[in-house]
Amino acid sequence: MRQLERDGVALCYEEAGQGEPPVLLVHGWCCDHTYFAPQFEHFAKRGHRVVAVDLRGHGESDKPHQRYAMQDFANDLAWMCQHLELAKPVVIGHSMGGIVAFDLAARYPDLPSSVVMLDAAIVLPSAARAAIPSLLKQLRGPDYQNVLRGYASKFLFIPTDDGRRKEGILQSMSSAPQHVVVSAFEGLRDYDPTEAAGGLTVPGVYIAADELQPRSDMERFHEMFSEILYGKAVGSGHFCQLEVPEQVNAMIDRFIAVTL
Repeated sequence: MRQLERDGVALCYEEAGQGEPPVLLVHGWCCDHTYFAPQFEHFAKRGHRVVAVDLRGHGESDKPHQRYAMQDFANDLAWMCQHLELAKPVVIGHSMGGIVAFDLAARYPDLPSSVVMLDAAIVLPSAARAAIPSLLKQLRGPDYQNVLRGYASKFLFIPTDDGRRKEGILQSMSSAPQHVVVSAFEGLRDYDPTEAAGGLTVPGVYIAADELQPRSDMERFHEMFSEILYGKAVGSGHFCQLEVPEQVNAMIDRFIAVTL
């Protein structure tokens, strides 16, 4: 992978293609750039410059013992866009990456051309927020890997998801360092979208997975940001960009076509 160094921390990324608007792919909690492999290939073939990052603490990037807040991830991305001369990218984030993409667009309104949020808990439902303290307590313990696997298996998949893919994701996520697992989840817990200066001033679309319990409280989200577009994948759990990439890619293609 290619890398940039920010304040002594290596931030890794892959790049392919050329053409505008460029696309910036931002993965989720305990994941890495490979979780956007279908989109990386798709948008490069469609004539876009595509950059897929490993957020600090994840993938091949360095994993210092530090705070991992959503705003810190977004600051890294803003810095990377400047150094890579990535002008007006379409920022596509999955899960935690969708929160980071939202924060980047809200606090750096002149940076992106638009933002795509895939099944991201930007506005945490009350039931999900109530369950966080117990989960965090377990993630801080010695059995955190099994705790993470159990949580992900129960809440991030539906019965029709591909079993082999599911096992690979569970293995990958549970291999993340404990200090990153805990701190990034604390960052998810603490993120308040109402504190992002200015909110969304660029076009945005939220694409949900086909789950019984929504990842984000969309009623509250629409109250805050009424012009957000909405789509939903059919027959896929949380990792819809991998499970049904043809659906997700088509929705993003259409979003780009009608908004830019």
